Amino acid sequence: MDEKLKYSLLRGELVDTQNIWTRHEKRVWFITLLTGTCMLYSTRTTMPLLVPAVAAAQKWSKTDSGTVLSSFFWGYTLTQVLGGYFSDRFGGQRVILLAALGWSVITFLMPTIIWSAASVKSYAIPLIVTIRILNGALQGVHFPSMISLTSQNLCQNERSSFFGLLTSGSAMGTLLTGIMGSFVLDYFGWSYVFRVIGLMGFAWALVLRYYAMAGERNRIINIATPARLCANKTPAETTVPWLRYFSRLSFWACVLAHACEMNCFFVLLSWLPTYFHDGFPHAKGWVVNMIPWLALPPCTFFAKYLTTRLIAREWSTTTVRKLIQSCCFAAQNAALFVMSRTTDFHTALICMTIIIGGTGFHNNAVTVNPQDLAPLHSGSVFGLMNTVGAIPGFLGVYLAGHILELTQSWPMVFSAAAGINLIGWIIFLVFGSSEAIV
Repeated sequence: MDEKLKYSLLRGELVDTQNIWTRHEKRVWFITLLTGTCMLYSTRTTMPLLVPAVAAAQKWSKTDSGTVLSSFFWGYTLTQVLGGYFSDRFGGQRVILLAALGWSVITFLMPTIIWSAASVKSYAIPLIVTIRILNGALQGVHFPSMISLTSQNLCQNERSSFFGLLTSGSAMGTLLTGIMGSFVLDYFGWSYVFRVIGLMGFAWALVLRYYAMAGERNRIINIATPARLCANKTPAETTVPWLRYFSRLSFWACVLAHACEMNCFFVLLSWLPTYFHDGFPHAKGWVVNMIPWLALPPCTFFAKYLTTRLIAREWSTTTVRKLIQSCCFAAQNAALFVMSRTTDFHTALICMTIIIGGTGFHNNAVTVNPQDLAPLHSGSVFGLMNTVGAIPGFLGVYLAGHILELTQSWPMVFSAAAGINLIGWIIFLVFGSSEAIV
């Protein structure tokens, strides 16, 4: 028998369940998926960056702005579970590709949509909201598909760190929008920001299709090296045993802790440019849209390093997950407390940087917990977790706009986020676990 076995990765032609990425494939897919996450967040944060300029041009109120910003998350909740399910069944790379083509085109066409909507004033906001819902639905499949793809192609001891590092692409995308978007906005106008970032997303989709996915057709697996194989690579069940997951408190602890942290993250992601624009109008846009997000990649890498070291010292995975998540909640709540009481620009900027950096610890704790709890159905379970996580996103973002419309009180917004964080922290500490349910 030949030492090497060549086979196609097309789902209908699998001859083995040992579909583990080679070292070269890991590099290719890591760079591709990291760049894709960067482009995903770059398009996602374009509207929050531009909403002060667009609102001024279109005469939107704070409630209108909050409705437009939060509508993205209405769609984001719709496709999480479906994205994970189809990725588990047919391959996450295909789902990611089709969705990326859609959200790139929508981003590119957004100026045209806004201008067209303005011609029918009574329906302007509902039309834009509908398009934003569709955009959110397309982006909602990305993370469940990515976690499904990595779970199917990596050994168990590699999955969490690999996926955790991929999530740092969110900071890179936000930085890209903050730096380049602010420059384009200042010199060319808000419409060009949509056009440029939309084109970049489309270009990445072409790279995914004609480079990363094309490289899978002639994939070679060396079956003579035992280290390349994983003992736990068993075919996933076609039906997800949801009742077994729903009956476990560790599952709900993961879901609710994620929802609480996502409320804080999404509210700040959506309203951060407006907060600095309203409170510190003389601050440079590229500074406030760049500095806070610089903290996320190093915090993500440090949390990954800390997780690896503690597990290597034979700490239980459950204890490590709780410790890393506690670092996130503790840092965010301390910074939110200070932000709700400061009027100094530099203090506010430092606090916001700490809050965003704390998300890097979340990405190595609760975010990767579905791979612990559901190694055979991680895409579907992550999809459900992210669906629940997105609900506070659209509720929190909308309510933040409503609170600001009525009270003009940023401290109230920050205090509410801190209170919700505290609830998630307690729940995960008491009921969280890394023991596999199925």
